[in-house]
Amino acid sequence: MYNNYAELKNLQEIMQDANEFNVERIKKLNGILDRGINAYPYTFNPNSTSTYILNNFENINPEERFTIAGRIMLLRRMGKVTFLNLSDQDGNIQVYISKNDIGEEAYEIIKLLDTGDIIGVEGTVFRTKTNETTVKASSITILSKSIRPLPEKYHGIQDADLRLRHRSLDMIMNQEVRERFMNRSRAMFAIREFMTSRGFMEMDTPILDTKYGGGEAKPFITKVNAMDCEVFMNVSPELYLKRLIVGGIDRVFSMGRSFRNEGIDRTHYPEFTLFECYMAYADYNDMMRLMEDLYEDVFLKVKGTTKAVYDGMEIDFKAPWKREKMCNLVLRDTGIDVERLTRDEIVTLVEEKSLLREEIAEGFDLQEANKGDLILTLFEAYSESKLIEPTFVIDFPLDSSPLCKVHRENEELIERFEPYAFGVELGNAYSELNNPLRQRILLHEQADKLRAGLETASPMDEEFAVAIDVAMPPTGGLGIGIDRMMMFLTNSSSIRDIIAFPLVKR
Repeated sequence: MYNNYAELKNLQEIMQDANEFNVERIKKLNGILDRGINAYPYTFNPNSTSTYILNNFENINPEERFTIAGRIMLLRRMGKVTFLNLSDQDGNIQVYISKNDIGEEAYEIIKLLDTGDIIGVEGTVFRTKTNETTVKASSITILSKSIRPLPEKYHGIQDADLRLRHRSLDMIMNQEVRERFMNRSRAMFAIREFMTSRGFMEMDTPILDTKYGGGEAKPFITKVNAMDCEVFMNVSPELYLKRLIVGGIDRVFSMGRSFRNEGIDRTHYPEFTLFECYMAYADYNDMMRLMEDLYEDVFLKVKGTTKAVYDGMEIDFKAPWKREKMCNLVLRDTGIDVERLTRDEIVTLVEEKSLLREEIAEGFDLQEANKGDLILTLFEAYSESKLIEPTFVIDFPLDSSPLCKVHRENEELIERFEPYAFGVELGNAYSELNNPLRQRILLHEQADKLRAGLETASPMDEEFAVAIDVAMPPTGGLGIGIDRMMMFLTNSSSIRDIIAFPLVKR
């Protein structure tokens, strides 16, 4: 470990973008070290925070001493007096340093400080003539000397790519960005707290497996060298959670990363946080109530309100949410009564009305599509974007999922729902299929599609099929995209805004 950094003759050998500002800061670092001060000590023990002091000033004894720590964001030297703005996790507070209070030798060290440095401050609290709550320092401890200047305060990092690449700097310069990720953590805790209060147990499921399933998605593929075999990164924990239900744990959930090797856009990302839960002796009606209650609870705990603003629109996630049948929405938005018409009759009307716009028709074969595909395509094209208020779209066409029970009142539908808000799908849920023979047939059909070249189909999972053979109780299942929930919880326009460290091309 260097005690002095004068030996670094060519700084650019270890720091690609080194410049005169880095050199100047390293000189100050050497000045600190020359005085026998460790610029990177091992520990420090603050006993308070900026927020506590600001919120409780009226009740603070003027003689009470506080110890705080944080990063210098603003530094104003005025001869024998220095003012600085110190930022910690929760906020920021002004610090007043006087040469008369800390002594001449200590004040010389203050001259070696820069914005970006992390320091500890001990002192009392007072208010300035401008009524600003301020810590009057009696001692300063250097905790970490910065050798890189912060971005310019009023402009920060303007380039969107750089903000993603250097998220730490983005968080330092923008407290609302830091608060966004702290709110994400609070929301994750609130979800676990809510589910536990409802009798659910959190379970781990594999990230790597020799097969994949539970979602229509192209998987990521890697290799386990120790076993010399190809494995897939999970696209969903669904099949494992159902096996836990079979094993006798009646209420289970998981919340973790899933991976789908597909496109990236405002609401899609290949690595995402997926929440899934399964409840024995329940159906999709129970899961609707569970989801709307969960959303309401999380929003109240994190935001203090169930209302959210997104793209300038305000909506309310307070339960209960609307329920709308998919076929009714398609009828409303296209004029085609898809529930009562045959597949060929729907095709004829689609052609007559010229409903397959170019962006819809791309990759979609109208003549080969089954009735379910037609209904889903029309819904996605003409109804999805109009679902602004939180809404459960219920009762999907029969062939839209191999893991769902047939609707108890209409054999051409299944008991499935997708929740929507701001025109964005928030999740997916079923009255889960537990007929072992029907399940095997549908799983084999998926495997046949995969062999025929459909990359988003799943291979046969014999272990899951064996579990269902043994008997799974009536079960309701629910999956929620946590990242999309966080977008609305934090008023973020893109999914990458609420992922702390998204992929950025090198």
